[in-house]
Amino acid sequence: MKTAVVYWSGSGNTEQIAQAIAEGAGVEATNVSDFSSDVAEFDALALGCPAMGAEELEDSEFEPFFAGIESKLSGKKLILFGSYGWGDGEWMRNWQERAKNDGAVLVCDGIIVNETPSDADLENARKAGEQLK
Repeated sequence: MKTAVVYWSGSGNTEQIAQAIAEGAGVEATNVSDFSSDVAEFDALALGCPAMGAEELEDSEFEPFFAGIESKLSGKKLILFGSYGWGDGEWMRNWQERAKNDGAVLVCDGIIVNETPSDADLENARKAGEQLK
C-alpha cells in the first residue's frame, strides 16, 4: 500500500504529529509546500493542518491543496490531524465531513491536539499511522 503523510504547520505542533504518524506508517512526512506527487498514486493519506482563524484550514497553502485533491479522495484510507489553541475542534469536524462527502474512508476520528502534543498524543498518532500500512 502506498501512503503519503502531508501537512502544514505554523508552530511545529502539527509537524510533530505528522512525524509520529509517518513513523507508524513507515514513510516520510512531507510539508505541503514540498509535496509534488499526484494524490491519485496513493492508497492511503494522512493530512494535517492546525486550526487557523475562526477554526478553518490554513488558507494560503493547505486549503488550496486540499480543495485541489478532493476529487481524488474517493475510496482512499485517510487520517486527518492537527493542533489547535482555541475553540472546540469545529475545524476538524467540518474537515471530516468534507472528506466523507468526497468518498474518503476515515480510519479514525480526526487526531486533534490542544497546543503541544504530549508523549501519549504522539503514541496515539504512531498507532494511527500503523493503520495506513
